[in-house]
Formats: sequence, structure tokens, C-alpha cells
Amino acid sequence: MFNNHVSPIDGIIYPMRRIRSFVRRSERMTTAQKKALEQKWEGYGLRVNAGLLKLEQVFGNNHPVILEIGFGMGDSLITMASTMAEYNFIGVEVYKPGVGQLLNRATAAGLENIRVFCDDAVTVLHQCIPNHSLSKVLLFFPDPWHKKKHHKRRLVQAPFVQDIRTKLIVGGSFHMATDWQPYAEHMLTVMEAAEGFSSSQGAGQYAAQPSFRPPTKFQRRAENKRHGIWDLIYHYYE
Repeated sequence: MFNNHVSPIDGIIYPMRRIRSFVRRSERMTTAQKKALEQKWEGYGLRVNAGLLKLEQVFGNNHPVILEIGFGMGDSLITMASTMAEYNFIGVEVYKPGVGQLLNRATAAGLENIRVFCDDAVTVLHQCIPNHSLSKVLLFFPDPWHKKKHHKRRLVQAPFVQDIRTKLIVGGSFHMATDWQPYAEHMLTVMEAAEGFSSSQGAGQYAAQPSFRPPTKFQRRAENKRHGIWDLIYHYYE
């Protein structure tokens, strides 16, 4: 069921699930992104080999924590961290140029409520996030893996959803968004069957885009292609 995974940041080998939900894209980094990873990582970066996080120590406060999985170039994460100072944010992304971009933007904005992993989300959840510690988990526009033979690679699957459930506080939410209708339907099917979750909009219903989720370049590009946008928000209950 598991094989080895090498962290792109620390080079350490960790066990992970055999079927990955991502592939590593070309990592052509700008000079600024490279410098950010070299010079600004210590201020914002988190490492899997450090083990289970003590969140109050990481942030220096006990504010509620939001985790965004797959933040890309960091558009939504930077905007939310800038406008929601009452929350702490952890971003997880495997794409190093995106991480470098986020580090630069977080530094420029003087943000103190954001930390980042450059690693696989499943590994981070299993090894670093304490149970029942997250207020929200966000998954915006993940790879939909269009081809049927690749559907098994979609991140939103029943085991992953239960991983999320163990990390949420009671009343916490799992918020997904996609511009690919078949994936939206898949997400809806998985979440409606997921033990311990209920839809914010009622059974079988999608949610309107909430005001706190900022539109990103990716979303605007999808809308320019006349793609629909589907949000799903499910709350964890005991």
C-alpha cells in the first residue's frame, strides 16, 4: 500500500501511499523564487521531519488554524492571510516555484500568520497535524485527473476525507472548489457518503462561493473559458 517518498526540501525518505494525487511539474524557478527558498524558508517553512506540530508555539498564539492544500502560486492563501488576521494559515504545496513565490509575497506583506510545507499533503496530515486542531481545510481547484483511468489519483477519496475529519475540530469545515463538473459531482458523491460530515447547504447541494474565498487567476481563467465553478462546504460533527 505504501512506497517511499523523498521530501523536496529536506531530502529525507518518508513512507507514503502508492497512488499519488499529483505529479511533479517542471520546476523552472526565477532567481527571486530560488533566493526566497534559500533565504526566507527559515522564517516561514515547516519540515515534515520535525514531526507533530505544536501550533501555539509555531504561531505564538492560539488563533484558529486554517490549512490550504495545494495553494499553487499562493494567490488565495496570501489574500486570506492578509484579510483574516484573526486566523493562522498553513499552506501545503509540492511545487517549489509556487512556494518560493509565496515566501516572497508573505515577506513583502509582512505576514506573521502564515507557514508553509513544501511536501505531500497526505504525509503532512499523517505526520505533522495534531488531531482535531484545524478550523478549516481548504482544497481549491485540485487536479481533476480528467481521464477515467486516472480517476483513482483524485485527491478527494473516502480515505482522504476521513484523514481530514480526524484533523478538524468539531464544527470545522472541509471546503472544496473546482471548475470541472465531473470532479464536482465526484466530490459531492464522496462527501455525501462520508461519515461525520454534513453539507452546509443541505444534502446533495453545492454552496455559493463564500466571500472569504478570493477568486484566483486560475478561477478567472476558467471562467473566461466559460467553465462553471462549484464550491462544496462540509462540516464535521461528532
